[in-house]
Amino acid sequence: MRIAGEDHAGPGPASGRALRRRDFLAAAAAAAAAPAAMAQDKAAENPPADYEGVVNMARRRAAAAFQERTQTLAAPFRDLSYDAYRAIRFRTERGLWVGEQRGFTADLLPPGSIYTQPVKIFVVEDGVSRPLDFDVSALSFGEAYFGAVAPDPQAMAGLAWTGFRLRFPLNRPESQDEIAVFQGASYFRAVARDQIYGLSARALAIRTGAPGGEEFPGFTHFWLHRPERDASALTVHALLDSRSVAGAYEFVVRPGAETTMDVRSALFPRETLVEYGLAPLTSMYFFGPKDNRRASDFRDAVHDSEGLRMITGSGERVWRPLANPAVLQLSTFVDENPRAFGLVQRERGFAHYQDAEARYDLRPSAWIKPSGEWGRGGVRLVEIPTPNEFNDNIVAFWRPDAPLEAGGEQRIDYRLVWTGQVADSAPLARVVSTRIGAAVNAPDKLTVVVDFDLGERALDDLRPRAEASRGLIESVTLSRLPTEMRARAAMIVTPPDDGEIEFRLQLLAPDETPASETWLYRWSAA
Repeated sequence: MRIAGEDHAGPGPASGRALRRRDFLAAAAAAAAAPAAMAQDKAAENPPADYEGVVNMARRRAAAAFQERTQTLAAPFRDLSYDAYRAIRFRTERGLWVGEQRGFTADLLPPGSIYTQPVKIFVVEDGVSRPLDFDVSALSFGEAYFGAVAPDPQAMAGLAWTGFRLRFPLNRPESQDEIAVFQGASYFRAVARDQIYGLSARALAIRTGAPGGEEFPGFTHFWLHRPERDASALTVHALLDSRSVAGAYEFVVRPGAETTMDVRSALFPRETLVEYGLAPLTSMYFFGPKDNRRASDFRDAVHDSEGLRMITGSGERVWRPLANPAVLQLSTFVDENPRAFGLVQRERGFAHYQDAEARYDLRPSAWIKPSGEWGRGGVRLVEIPTPNEFNDNIVAFWRPDAPLEAGGEQRIDYRLVWTGQVADSAPLARVVSTRIGAAVNAPDKLTVVVDFDLGERALDDLRPRAEASRGLIESVTLSRLPTEMRARAAMIVTPPDDGEIEFRLQLLAPDETPASETWLYRWSAA
């Protein structure tokens, strides 16, 4: 695998997407994708009821000029703080399919705070779509922020919902647990059993990390298909629109020990897109054992995801620990027809984080498995400097080499898995920890330590192979750790006076075949 590294001297345009907790993943997205006029909305007259109907709607949208969408917020939804917005609750007894024994229920989400972009939401029953108009009586308002006076429904005329959340008896048969939410631009997120929200996904990335600023396409319409009785899957269709592209999406959601989403999409560019990303994931990495020298914190690690994992088209397993860099850092892992990639929270022990409130040990990993061949391109990793854990500073997506040509059509399908541990049938040792610091007896040198879980492999049969793009690797050792089936590869490195080092490390079997996944890391003197 070839790595193309790209760096910029400052935080860059993408760094403005600072968020106030994970509930506000779409902060800049909502601002950039917001306003939108309803002029083109033929769907209200004859709304589609199936995926190809949404595809045709997207095709027609792309053939016309983009029209922005907006809504003017009245009290009590105007100028809300984060906490005040959270004090507005959808009455769960008013949810879709409540009491119908269909497995799933759905709540609708109000406007307010950063969520100003209106979306049209339909429910599809027996092949017929009907709109779900905004209804303020379905909401409760916390008295601490809004007092005891109920909002005037007449003042709510013209308002629209901004998204929805799905519920399912994920953890207990008697409880309708929240399992997914779609809100803000094209962002969505989900959890599997015994997890809490962490990283997010979105439909499409456009010019993420590129000079000139990012474009945030937004979902403008959703169709929620009424599930069968005691259903284990729910289908959602969505219409995407922005200045550059229109598109149709299908999500088949199956909650469980792993929550899967089978995604179909059809994209129709209004203009040729070169800097775009498929199946984007957004997460947060503040610090971990390898870089906690920057943080004065009682915890040992703070992150929603700790590494980018890939299975390349050739079958190589790659692990790239995430970083909170001093400057914006872009990396492209060149590949052809990737088998899978994702942002992974690998460490699952509470002791690793020591955070009883945030519970980073319960955050999901997200794993993308392409359907069919995606051609040549690369997994793009964007790492943005962040001063705290409230900023989502990590983005990963597939960036194709081939542009999306204006006036064309591109169909992209994949499976998105929200999980704890990403399963892999390959019997390879896997990286479990990375630590870097000054060498004990030579402070001008580095000690780089990478720990592996060997699984069933015998340590005596393995040898480490290490490479560095700059500097000098003086020694590499491999030794057994006193805990479980783990081994430690340790390097003593003389770094350059400035700049960066691209490290590569792998354990090899006696026949020189890979015995571990490939560890990649970019070290910076900054």
